[in-house]
Amino acid sequence: MTIQLGILLALVCAFVSNLGFFFKHRGACECTKVDIRHPFRTTKSLYSSKWFAIGMAIATSAWIFHVAALAMAPISVVQVVLAGGVVMIGVMAQRLFGVEVGNRQWWGLALTCAGLILLAVTFPHSTESAHSTFNTPAMIAFEAGLFGIGGLLIMGPRVGAPAHHHGVMLGAAAGVLFGVSDVAIKALTGIAGHEGIVGIATSPWLFVTIGASVAAFFSSARGLQDGDAVSVIAITGTAANITTIAAGIIVFGDPLPGTTLGIVLQAVAFLLVIVASAMTPAPKGAAAGKGSRARAAIGAPVAA
Repeated sequence: MTIQLGILLALVCAFVSNLGFFFKHRGACECTKVDIRHPFRTTKSLYSSKWFAIGMAIATSAWIFHVAALAMAPISVVQVVLAGGVVMIGVMAQRLFGVEVGNRQWWGLALTCAGLILLAVTFPHSTESAHSTFNTPAMIAFEAGLFGIGGLLIMGPRVGAPAHHHGVMLGAAAGVLFGVSDVAIKALTGIAGHEGIVGIATSPWLFVTIGASVAAFFSSARGLQDGDAVSVIAITGTAANITTIAAGIIVFGDPLPGTTLGIVLQAVAFLLVIVASAMTPAPKGAAAGKGSRARAAIGAPVAA
């Protein structure tokens, strides 16, 4: 029964999280550009927008649902449900916020959803426990590596990436950093079960959670300002899903497929996600126009 409740909470989290992103996108586009060199001024500017404040309140509730789901179910099981939430982005964009989603983006969202679900379900996992125990050296190496990847994505054009893709890259960076936070939270749920609140308060993973969350906050906000709403939200969720699925194997010891078919299916799943990542961003020539229409429409939800 605990596993089933965790799955239900993950489903609620997927919907609420996407909803929060759309409101944050509306608010972020009304504010001055995010500048990490001035964190307090930037934060004040973002929260001065009622839409961004509403989005953050919704996102906080989604985070609570996510933590509860991670405490009740294996991380790979939770990610299967959250992966399905990727396709909700297109439906919510059109039906709730009146944002146009092109055929290319629909295909990208569908392939992303299919690839993530296939990737998650092909990992064998036990449903007897929440799998919160972890290998400390693997955890340190994994989290440090992801911080490095997130940093490179944030730098974007400074390391030679196309400037017009920086919004999507920041979304990917935010997803990776949200993944870092999720992995640390999963570890903390295991520590809580053995050492209680004192163990959490003294654990270095609490500081990793906070640091990654803060970095993801600024990366996500700037990405929502610079990029197309559907593209940035989709890539953020995809990066977070891939990160946590990988953590299930490397850090928490989720087993790999034991059959050739399972390995082949995982290879196909990764290929689907890679192809989808190339398809989901709006075409270069249409990105600016679509972004403007999205910002104009998203403030006024339409009838479903």
